Amino acid sequence: MSVSDFMTKNLVVAQPEMKIFDAVDLMKKNNIHRLPVVRDEQVIGLITEGTIQSALPSKATSLSVYEVNYLLNKTTVADIMVKEVQTIEPEASLEDGIFRMRQNNIGVLPVVDSNKNPVGIITNNDIFDAFLKITGYNDGGTRIQLRIPEDHKGILADITKLLAENDFSILTVVVNRKELETIIELQIESRETNQIKKILEDANYDIFEATFISKKV
Repeated sequence: MSVSDFMTKNLVVAQPEMKIFDAVDLMKKNNIHRLPVVRDEQVIGLITEGTIQSALPSKATSLSVYEVNYLLNKTTVADIMVKEVQTIEPEASLEDGIFRMRQNNIGVLPVVDSNKNPVGIITNNDIFDAFLKITGYNDGGTRIQLRIPEDHKGILADITKLLAENDFSILTVVVNRKELETIIELQIESRETNQIKKILEDANYDIFEATFISKKV
């Protein structure tokens, strides 16, 4: 899966000459928390709720309300934006995007094409949505967790063959390798949790958990 599969494509941007108050209004209107700053179709910065908050005068300031408003009305996005912006390409893998966010301790990556033109944005919330999709959380069905001994080659082929022979379809598979064992989590398109559990137990699989999950609307 690539960044383009999960990025937000309807990009809302700010211009460097935009006043801070206007940027705040733009965020509120679109229910977002960050704005790439664009000039001549190039990303030149990033403004977030955090950078705006840092730019606001402290409550301990001796400035009057009128002086504070005067200063803020003169302050533009370019004055406070983050200038060193990490970006990523749409064809990059989702894992690369997550790694770059973690390495740089950031929660957003503007997505740019080969000409450095902005084509989207991916945030930590998009990553959460991707995880829910990958694990089949919204699809519903029977979720089975199997505890598999270490070095059991061909186990996935055996499991899928067994379920297919009993007319069950697998929606998602997640493999979690631990030091001495592997946990395989299957999401199966069926409400017949007990029947699936029995089929696997009869085939001598160690079932760690078996639950039915309702489809999310």
